[in-house]
Amino acid sequence: MSVPTAALAGLDLVATAVVVIDSDRRVRYANPAAENLFEFSNTAAVGQTLDQAFTDTELLSFAIGYAQANNCSYTEHEVTLGGHGRARLLLSCTVTPIELESWTAGWTGLLIEFRHIEQQIKIAREERMLDQNQANRELIRNLAHEIKNPLGGIRGAAQLLDRELDRPALHEYTQVIMKEADRLQQLMDRLLTPHRLPQPGLINIHEALERVRSLLLAEFPEGIAVRRDYDTSLPLFKGDKEQIIQALLNVARNAAQAIKAQTAAGVRGEIRFRTRIARQVVLARKHYRHAIEVQVIDNGPGVSPDILDRIFYPLVSGREGGSGLGLTIAQTFISQQHQGAITLESAPGRTCFNIMLPLREGSNGKS
Repeated sequence: MSVPTAALAGLDLVATAVVVIDSDRRVRYANPAAENLFEFSNTAAVGQTLDQAFTDTELLSFAIGYAQANNCSYTEHEVTLGGHGRARLLLSCTVTPIELESWTAGWTGLLIEFRHIEQQIKIAREERMLDQNQANRELIRNLAHEIKNPLGGIRGAAQLLDRELDRPALHEYTQVIMKEADRLQQLMDRLLTPHRLPQPGLINIHEALERVRSLLLAEFPEGIAVRRDYDTSLPLFKGDKEQIIQALLNVARNAAQAIKAQTAAGVRGEIRFRTRIARQVVLARKHYRHAIEVQVIDNGPGVSPDILDRIFYPLVSGREGGSGLGLTIAQTFISQQHQGAITLESAPGRTCFNIMLPLREGSNGKS
């Protein structure tokens, strides 16, 4: 039995998705916003239990139980609800006990309000990452400068000492000092490289990707295929071409190195470059009507969960012998120098780096 239309008529006009259930947790009513959100009709949903209507109902059940036990409203901020054959949704839900005197005497139920929060959480996550990256960059830049200054003195002193040594066997030790000083100098230069000012110009993203593809195939000639999935209608955008190529190359090289081991084991490695237009996006706390979306997808073993949240941090690497700077530099070029965003989703068999580059109004006449 459904709730009479007159009893909850006002809820038909609200933009928030609302579902009313009875004490047995059976759906009695769903407003039009809920029908759109969950892709079901009120007629089909009424009479179903929550477990019949949705999957992954553990957190929702907890919220309902708390509201019932304490006779109060209760809000759960991150609830993931799936549907049988429908996509999973990340939601905020508020459960409120209600009584409808105009209906069956003594009937009580629960009114559940759902809000889709995936976009808000994504924006908040990007803002936290932006703040963290800014702090990391300042720390690295200051640290690199502090390390570079004494390195020159150490190398100079080793050179002078090398000239004064009479025993040839001792030269080996001074050579070690100089070589290690040079290695550290190169590392400091790499840490400071992303901070140069960009040289803006109009860029064709597919020309940049083709350059990366040719470099990748030259570096990894065996066992790795690089596929293209391009939207050739994408417009030019304004940016530093060399920085964009370097960022894309660092990401693609990371993917190639990740799948190299399984390629050696006989599994065919594949990297896919995918480009699309994204609409109504928020990047670096600014709203843009359009952005260029570039995805670098590989079929490798995936990123270890232990470092997934820190993969863009300096000196963090999931590969033995890796410097942990390639992805840091890529993120600096994309987020700091081009006000874009780079994110990662990874699971065994599919790792996807998603790069967003804003299209500014008037930059090419097509934004």
